[in-house]
Amino acid sequence: MDRVGRIVKQISNDYWVLIDDETIVCKARGKFRKLNITPLVGDMVTINYDNQYIIDVKERKNELIRPRISNVDMALVVTSVQIPAFSTNLLDKLLTIIEYNNIKPTICITKYDLIDEQKKQELIPYFDYYKSIGYQLYFNTDENLKEVFKNKITVFAGQSGAGKSALLNSLDSTLNIKTGEVSKALGRGKHTTRHTELISTCDGLIADTPGFSSVSFEDMSESDIRDNFIEFNEHRDLCQYKTCMHAEEPGCEIKRMVESGTILQSRYDNYLKFIGKR
Repeated sequence: MDRVGRIVKQISNDYWVLIDDETIVCKARGKFRKLNITPLVGDMVTINYDNQYIIDVKERKNELIRPRISNVDMALVVTSVQIPAFSTNLLDKLLTIIEYNNIKPTICITKYDLIDEQKKQELIPYFDYYKSIGYQLYFNTDENLKEVFKNKITVFAGQSGAGKSALLNSLDSTLNIKTGEVSKALGRGKHTTRHTELISTCDGLIADTPGFSSVSFEDMSESDIRDNFIEFNEHRDLCQYKTCMHAEEPGCEIKRMVESGTILQSRYDNYLKFIGKR
């Protein structure tokens, strides 16, 4: 008997497939190797219920390379403001890559309660800007944070030590996900999550994945990076040249908006770094 479900966990060659309220541990058919198909957590698959083999992988709407997961609806970008310090560079890099993969990014600020009032006032203009260009932004203490996960597959993104596992535990105290101490010498956390798994909580599925501090624009061209800075797209038609990269070209509306303070300077500086112009 064939049934359709979703892969919610993978360890080595074993796949946990959720069908209704039942989880079945399956193997993948050898044919996938010949077809160069690797089943991923998040995939909708057909299994042979009797012998517990995956026999078909349904078409994906998206796929992330790191972490390896598919069919993601939302990425929660968990960003610490202290140990590790707030980094617009990493935040902008993650937002750009997530946008490129047609996934909705949502920002969650952690450890805000650990900084003094002066530091908070310095950071507020950054938070206000990201909200002004259309990103949802929450603090880990917000009571309504749980609502954003409803009926979605959500992946957590952000560097090690930002508090992803701790945040999951605060959202659902029954999870008891292991958290690690932040290395004071390195200013970043130790990896505590060893595999990708979709956890049923907050009326949705949340991926607990290995944290990372190094991300790359693999398979993205310079124009791909440009096109996924969402505020650039609103005004790019006003540039003198339709192919404007907003770097060295004359008559660039984006550069004018940076100079006027309409576009955040750090966003533009990070963009130039990403395309190798700074």
